[in-house]
Amino acid sequence: MNSREHLGSRLGFIFLSAGCAIGCGNIWKFPWMCGQNGGGGFVFIYIVCLVLLGPPIMSMEFSIGRASQASPLYMYQQLEKPGQRWHIHGTFALIGNFALMAFYTVVTGWLIYYFVKFATGTNNDFGFVKMISTPSINVIYLAVTLIIAFFVLSFNLNGGLEKVTKVMMVCLLGLILVLAANSLTLDGAREGLYFYLVPDIAEISGSTIVAAMNQAFFTISVGMGSMAIFGSYIDKKRSLLGESLNVIMLDTFVAIVAGLIIFPSCFTYDIEVSAGPSLLFDSMATVFNNMSGGRLWGTMFFLFMVFAALSTVLAVCENLVAMIRELTVVSRPKSCAICGSIVFGLGLTTALGFSLIHFQPFAEGTTFLDFWDFLVSVNILPLGSLVITLFCCYKKGWGWDNFVAEANAGKGLKIREWMKPIFKYLIPLAIIFIYIYGMVTFSWH
Repeated sequence: MNSREHLGSRLGFIFLSAGCAIGCGNIWKFPWMCGQNGGGGFVFIYIVCLVLLGPPIMSMEFSIGRASQASPLYMYQQLEKPGQRWHIHGTFALIGNFALMAFYTVVTGWLIYYFVKFATGTNNDFGFVKMISTPSINVIYLAVTLIIAFFVLSFNLNGGLEKVTKVMMVCLLGLILVLAANSLTLDGAREGLYFYLVPDIAEISGSTIVAAMNQAFFTISVGMGSMAIFGSYIDKKRSLLGESLNVIMLDTFVAIVAGLIIFPSCFTYDIEVSAGPSLLFDSMATVFNNMSGGRLWGTMFFLFMVFAALSTVLAVCENLVAMIRELTVVSRPKSCAICGSIVFGLGLTTALGFSLIHFQPFAEGTTFLDFWDFLVSVNILPLGSLVITLFCCYKKGWGWDNFVAEANAGKGLKIREWMKPIFKYLIPLAIIFIYIYGMVTFSWH
C-alpha cells in the first residue's frame, strides 16, 4: 500500500472539503428547487435542516477517514471487528464515485461550453437542447473536463490538488460576490430578494419541508467516502465537528449567494423562477443576452459555475485515484490514467444519451443521466450515510466512544453527551425517511 500523503494546511482541507460539497447541487439545483417551493420558506427550512443534519454526518465520515488513514475502499478494515462486513460499503463507495462522475463530468463540460460561448462572443446562436443533442460538443467537452481534472491530480497532493483548489476557491468566492453585487443593482432586485429571503408561512407545505430536507442532505456530499478521503489527509490538531461546521458554512454561503445572483435577475427580466432544471442554462443565458454588458457578466457567471463544478470533479476524482492506488499499488500518474479512461468510457453513456444512445430507464424521455443520478442520489448517498452513521454510533460497528474520541481530538468544537440522541436516533431516522420518500416519489413511469 502507498505511503499516505497529507494536506499542507488547514485551509487546504476546508477548501477541498467545501469544494467537494459546492457544485451543481448548490448553484444549479438549489435555486430552481427554491423557485419551485415558494422561495423564502424553503430557504429557512433548508438552513435549519442543514444545521441539524450536516455537521453530525460530516463529522462521522471525517472521523472514519482520519482514524483509518485509508481510502473508503479499505477504511472499514482498519476499524471494524474481526468477522464483520462493514467493508462491503467500500466497494459501493467506489461504484458510487464512478457513477457520479459518469454524469457530473458531462454537466461540467456543458458549463465549460457555455463559458466558452460567452467568452468568445458567440452566445446568441446556441441553446441547451441544441447543445445536449450534438454528440461532438458533449464528447469534446467531456474530454476537456477530464484532461483538466486528471492533469491536476497527476501531481502530488500538495503541489496539484491542494494548490489548484485554493486558487480556484478564492476565484470562485470573488466572482460570486462581484456577480451578487451586480444583481443587487438591477431593477427587480427588491422583488427578487423579497421572494427569496422573506419566508411566507402560507407557502410552507409538507412538500416544501421534504424538498428542503432532501436538498440539505444531498448538498453535503456524504455517503460515498468523498469526505472520508480528506479526513485521512489531515492531522489531529483540530476537532472534526468544528471543521465540519466550517465546511458547511462555506458550502451554504455559496448556495445562498447564488440565489442572490439568480432571483433579482429573474424578476428584472421576467424569467419564470419555477422553470426547473433549465433555470441555470437557458434562463440565465437569456438574462445575460438582454443585460447591458451581458457578455462580460455571462462570462463571469459561467466561469464561476465552472469553478464550482470542477471543485467537485477534482474532489471526487481524488477519491477514485486514492482507491485505485490502494487497490493496484500504482503511482499517482498511472492511477490518474486508469481512472480517467474508466470515467471517460462511462461518461460517454451520458454524453451520447441525448442523441445516439436511446436508453430510457424510467419515464419516457429519461436518459443515462437520469439512471446514473438515480443510482447515486436516490440510493448510494443516503444508504451509504446510513451505514456510516450506524457504524459510528453502535457497538456492532466502530462504536460511539471510539468515534467521539477521534472526532474530539484536537482544538475546537467538541461532541457532547447531550448530542448523542441526535447522532444515534435523529440522523438515522431522517436518512431512512429521505430514502423511502425518494423511492416512493420517484418518477418510475
